[in-house]
Formats: sequence, structure tokens, C-alpha cells
Amino acid sequence: MDKNFTETPRENKMGVMPIPKLLLTMSLPMIISMLVQALYNVVDSIFVSQINENALTAVSLTFPIQNLMIAVASGTGVGVNALLSRSLGEKNYEQANKAANNSILLTLCSYLVFALVGIFGSRLFFAAQTADAQIREYGFQYMSIVCILSFGVFMQVNMERLLQSTGLTFYTMITQGTGAIINIIFDPIMIFGYFGFPKMGVAGAAAATVFGQIVAMCLGLYFNFRKNTEIRLSVKEMRFHWPTVKTIYVVGVPSILMMSIGSLMTFCMNKILLMFSSTAAAVFGVYFKLQSFFFMPVFGMNNGIVPIIAFNYGAKQKKRITTSVKIGCVAAFCMMMLGMAAFNLIPEVLLGFFNASDELLAIGCPALRTISYSYIFAPFCIVIGSVFQALGNGVYSLIVSVSRQLLVLLPCALFLALTSGLNAVWWAFPIAEIVSITVSLILFRRIYRQKIQPLEG
Repeated sequence: MDKNFTETPRENKMGVMPIPKLLLTMSLPMIISMLVQALYNVVDSIFVSQINENALTAVSLTFPIQNLMIAVASGTGVGVNALLSRSLGEKNYEQANKAANNSILLTLCSYLVFALVGIFGSRLFFAAQTADAQIREYGFQYMSIVCILSFGVFMQVNMERLLQSTGLTFYTMITQGTGAIINIIFDPIMIFGYFGFPKMGVAGAAAATVFGQIVAMCLGLYFNFRKNTEIRLSVKEMRFHWPTVKTIYVVGVPSILMMSIGSLMTFCMNKILLMFSSTAAAVFGVYFKLQSFFFMPVFGMNNGIVPIIAFNYGAKQKKRITTSVKIGCVAAFCMMMLGMAAFNLIPEVLLGFFNASDELLAIGCPALRTISYSYIFAPFCIVIGSVFQALGNGVYSLIVSVSRQLLVLLPCALFLALTSGLNAVWWAFPIAEIVSITVSLILFRRIYRQKIQPLEG
């Protein structure tokens, strides 16, 4: 399985290509693939909602666990991404290879943890959230499958991060897009039992999801072993190198914790919303599916910015770093304004895709409109967070995330729930985002003075 590595490494495009073209080249494939990912997330819930509203609620309540898996996979990937790109910028190819090979071992360890969670923790997780027997059973079916077979998503994310780190983002578009399309195709087939397949219901939605992830994983392995000439993947070299692991997790752990906080926030928000009704929790789940159409492209662009900044920091190219940040902020703001417009102008249409009851529409329309006001501030926080990660200061991203989601959002949501009712709860999101951008700008000013300003060039 060793990959031949006899070529002389070429000059990496991240150090020479004009930034606007580079950012477009790096980000566009990921933006497209993440839009497809967002589509399959929405389609998944649309098909599930055709079973009944309890099925939709169960899948919504599973979201914190799925988000936690993505947090561990992506957070580790962020650490690998930053180290690998920086090593390539410094022309330290031995360290780049160590980062790539260690990332695979770390990915396998992460999968084993969540497989055990799926086997032993699925029923306990839903028992802690709801007393509704049908929601519990639906949730157990869905969660156990996506956890026990999560090796696909863990390895898929890892392979995509290796491709991103070396500038091969076109291949990530193929892996993500193919996996998502397979999921979309097999969702109705496995949920409703078409073409000779058994009718699996909620379990079918989970099976279609993991099937798409496994196919994407296989493509990612192929592209890295056969197309990625800047790293050398070898079974013989897949042994833990603890200094490399430590360097990966210096950036990766804060990123994991930052994204895991999202899982904790979602779990607690569901508990708050279940004080009113299961429909309120379903609305929150539907919102998370819909918002992915606007956040996913920004995250796709962000994934393109991180290796650009890390590479040029290693190469001491100050102007290329600052130009990347400025262009990224403008592009992210434009994408998020589309989301704000959609949630304000056509919330009934968006919710209608999910077989919305009158109660779901009555709760959901004001919820979408109110939450969308946070989109004015969110894009800047996301791009600034990419700077923290790329420069090895992932703890700054963690500080911002803790401030927004734990110190402001949840307490504010609980206070508004107890004092002003359900419609007021949604105002916690814009309030939290204002705090987030304030903290982000303070920390960005600090890291700019410490690391970016002293660079030459």
C-alpha cells in the first residue's frame, strides 16, 4: 500500500498564485461539495418528515451526537491541516508526512470511541431527553446505526483534510458530492422500501447516510494514495509520533472543544424547547438543516482559507495573509446575507418542505426570521476563527465559542423562555452573535500584533 514518492516537490500554488484566484480555486470545489452536503441534510429530514413529526423530532434530537462526531473528526483535521500546510510552507516534507500518517491512526481511535457510544449509549441518550416512547425508539434506531458505522464519516473527513492541506480541493468536491448524492438517492429507497429493499423507516435514513459516507471514504483513500504527490501515506509509517500528535492537538483540541460546545448547546436548547413542546424542538432541528445552505458554503470557503494562511505564515508572506482575510470576510458576508433574506421573505415555503403542521409553521416562521438577524455578524466571526486556527491559536476560537454558546446563548435563551415565552427564545441567537464578534475582534487584534505584523514581505 506504499505510495511511491520519487518526484521533486513543486512550488506550491498557495505561495505564488494571486490570492483572489487562489481563494476561488481552493474554496469553490469545497463550497460546491458542501452545498451538496447541505442538500442531502435537508432531503434526509424531508423524507423522514413524511413518516410523521415524531420521526423528524427524533432525527433532530440526534443532531448533537452527529455534530459531536463531526467535531472530533473535523477538529483533528484542523490540527492536521494547520501542521501539514505549515510544514509544506517551510519545505519540511518529513514533518508533513508524519502529520498525514498520524492523522489516520487518530481517526481510527476516534471511531472506536463513538462505536462504543452507539452500542451502549443510544437508549440512555434519548431517555435523558424525552418520555415519548415513539421518539425514543426512532432515535435509538437512527443513533445506533450512525455511530456504530461511523468509520466512514471519520475517515472521509480525514482524507478530505489531507487533500485540502495540499491544495487538491477539487478531489474533496468529488468525495463529498458523491457521498451526498448516494445518500439522496438511497434515502427514499431505504426509508419507504422501493425497488425490492425492505421498508426500514428511520433506520433506512441512517443506513443511507452511512452508506454515502463509506463510499466517500473509499474515494478519499484512492485520491490520497494515487493523486496526492506532496505527502507519502504508508502503512509502515503509520505509527504514533507523539511530538506530532501533540502539535496536531494543540490546535485540534481547542477546535474539537469549540465544535463540541455546539453539540452541548444543541442538547441544552432542545431541553429548553421541550419545555414548550416537541414541535418546538422539531423547529430547531429544521432550522439547523436549512441554515446549512448558507453556513456550509462559508465553512467551505473557510476550509480553503486555513491552508492558505498557514502556508503563507510558514513562508512569511504577510500581505498574502491579510489579503486572504479581507476577501474572505467580504465573500462570507455576501453569502450570509442571502440566508438572512431567505429566512425573512419565504419562511413558510422553507418550512413547507418538511410536511409542516400548522403548529410547526406558527412556531417556525418567527423563529427563522429572528435567528437570521445573527447572520449580520456571524460571517466575520467564522473567518476570524480560521485565522486563529491557521496560526496555531485554536484556543482563541475556543474562547469565542464558549463566550457565544455557553456564557451568553444558553443562559439568555433560558431566561427568555422563563420570562417572555417561546417566541422570545430565538432572540438569544442575535444577542450571542454580537458578543461573539466583539470577543473575536479583540483577540484578532492581539494575534495580528503578535504574529502577523512582525512578518516580512
